[in-house]
Amino acid sequence: MRFTNYLSLFAASTLALASCSKNGTPTATNPGKKSMTTGIAYNTDEGMKVSDYKKIPTGPGLVYIEGGRTVLGSQEEDVTNNHDNIERTVTIASFYMDEAEVANIHWLEYLHFLRKDSSEEKYKAALPDTTVWARDLSFNDPYVTYYLRYPGFRYFPVVGVNWLQADSYCAWRTAKVNENLAKGGGGEKKSGGLFGKKKDKGATAATGAEGGGAGAMASGKGGPSIENGNSLPNYRLPTEAEWEYAAQALIGTQEVGNENQEEKRIYPWDGRSTRNPYGSKQGQFLANFKRGRGDYAGIAGSLNDGAMITEYIYAYPPNDYGLYNMAGNVNEWVQDVYRPLSFQDVEDLNPFRRNGVGDDAKNYDKKGYQSLIDDHVRVYKGGSWRDVAYYLSPGTRRFLAEDSATSTIGFRCAMINAGSNK
Repeated sequence: MRFTNYLSLFAASTLALASCSKNGTPTATNPGKKSMTTGIAYNTDEGMKVSDYKKIPTGPGLVYIEGGRTVLGSQEEDVTNNHDNIERTVTIASFYMDEAEVANIHWLEYLHFLRKDSSEEKYKAALPDTTVWARDLSFNDPYVTYYLRYPGFRYFPVVGVNWLQADSYCAWRTAKVNENLAKGGGGEKKSGGLFGKKKDKGATAATGAEGGGAGAMASGKGGPSIENGNSLPNYRLPTEAEWEYAAQALIGTQEVGNENQEEKRIYPWDGRSTRNPYGSKQGQFLANFKRGRGDYAGIAGSLNDGAMITEYIYAYPPNDYGLYNMAGNVNEWVQDVYRPLSFQDVEDLNPFRRNGVGDDAKNYDKKGYQSLIDDHVRVYKGGSWRDVAYYLSPGTRRFLAEDSATSTIGFRCAMINAGSNK
């Protein structure tokens, strides 16, 4: 009899659990049919409209960067004596980032659509400055003519692009990707979309919208909006903190269950050297940079770092987030306005220095030629083919006017991890 009672109780408990599982707490993708506040049914004449919402694909070219706590700042001796990136502990929310630098072929695609869909004026404004290759006492003339458009350079990083042009590219890319999604083009589920590479295993689907898209998901209802959640968030330049965090890639040094970061990195890879310490590729350089005075690549028959100028955007091993060339090849623009004391001024959650907030430009004597700082200088990071190894460290930072371009600066895009508190 007692055993029968136990069976009855077990059956009732199982039924209750099944009922909870089926009709449990509401979620973003399954909010239920009626409000838990008023009891009024959604999507009726009386009730509020609640759109169908499913997690949308990862944007083309992006990989997932899991956020967390880290120590930003210079890891090496401050040889430039700027003291503008002192170590401090911050937390960075998870986000998405291009796995590689924006390449010439991607910029040419941008120019193609501008010429097709926009005005000649906007097309001309988007043209890179190819004369950045010209040097009075160097024969770099072929790069001026061929670097951007010759097919052999398709997957080399675009250069000669200033910060304003890079920012405009991000806005165009947002609109074009969402327009393609609206037509049923789909995002990046199994393979690489825009960049044609396999997506990082750690990536998850983007979950929401920030507005600004050009079209709705084909499977969604209604036009693109934040409430409908049917467009990808904006592509944009990464913040300096995001960029530095992604370059560190300290996820590769962590042990499961250990919240202490017991190992730091000088570069985006292990060890104190710029050479590969392991296996059959031991001794080979891990980035494209200037090895010493007049030495850009090594000697004939043993061009160790493989490139006198820029290199293929997927050259060299990726870091532990799956990001290529976060050191060397080209420096990369980030969102932040430059200030030497940003490390002590900005907040410790998602730090970012924006225009006109704190540390006023009038504090710097630009008119008297004692300073180069104003609200139109932007930070760039990462080192380039023309820089020595010191600048390969994620903590180093430099700045340039936002309307200036060089043969050593390119960029990559980022995107928020919408609909997540991580």
